Amino acid sequence: MATLIAPSNHSPQEDAEALRKSFEGWGTDENTIIAILGHRTVHQRQQIRRAYEEIYQEDLVKRLESEIKGDFEKAVYRWILEPADRDAVLANVAIKSGKNYNVIVEIATINSPEELLAVRRAYLHRYKHSLEEDLAAHTTGPLRQLLVGLVTSFRYVGDEINPKLAQNEAEILHDAVKEKKSSYEEAIRVLTTRSKTQLRAAFNHYRGSQGVSISKKLVREEIDEFQKALYTAIGAINGPFRNLEKVVRKGFKKVGNDEEPLTRVVVTRAEKDLKILSGVFSKGKRGFFGHAIAKKILGGSQRFLSLFLGEEG
Repeated sequence: MATLIAPSNHSPQEDAEALRKSFEGWGTDENTIIAILGHRTVHQRQQIRRAYEEIYQEDLVKRLESEIKGDFEKAVYRWILEPADRDAVLANVAIKSGKNYNVIVEIATINSPEELLAVRRAYLHRYKHSLEEDLAAHTTGPLRQLLVGLVTSFRYVGDEINPKLAQNEAEILHDAVKEKKSSYEEAIRVLTTRSKTQLRAAFNHYRGSQGVSISKKLVREEIDEFQKALYTAIGAINGPFRNLEKVVRKGFKKVGNDEEPLTRVVVTRAEKDLKILSGVFSKGKRGFFGHAIAKKILGGSQRFLSLFLGEEG
């Protein structure tokens, strides 16, 4: 369930004018930016962008980038983009940094096939080369095969399951976890072609035969970059909300509080299922999501993100 609260009727022109006024004078009025953009749907935000450009002959996104800084700017920038374009930007940042390919895996596995296709189109339009091309240029070996396979996958989305196939492919995944390099190619084939329903059946077979979930088995082993990506893919497919909850929790645990994963999760899920994720967070006995944000994050970023969790600051 979405958590965004937006008016059914609004004037893009009036919103554009109010945002312009917030940029004038001594300092930027962050509260106005939060009050307007934090209460507009993706369609309404695009209307505001067009109205602003028509009235002032200026790109609203670029103006916002010059007016606000730090984590608050990052949160607002990502929020104002259309979802596919936002994921394209997140993917490009992950590729350029070379440090967090888990973001690529999340985008490829949590999105629906149609949503993933839209991300690939947005990436091509923005960067003038394909997502898979950039991944292939920045990675090698099994990691490259897995990431390229995930982003180019177009999965069946029905509920039909082949039990025998699930059993056989649970064994393939077991071999991959045991670091038998000859099994990498088959494991990649399984994870990048099967429906999520079929894969969950294979994960259940793995648990039944090994007495432990495949995710917990991977955690027990000393794993390389490929197996880290493998772990994220399995977790995101098997339990997307639990996976995202772990992403947020790790961000909170880092020294100085890493707002990057938290911002990414909140802005990408606010119009989809952030309420469900917040419930998963609370059930984990880690307190309410909004309260955790209030304790760990300060300033405009905290006030902005809290909007989507019913904790307006």
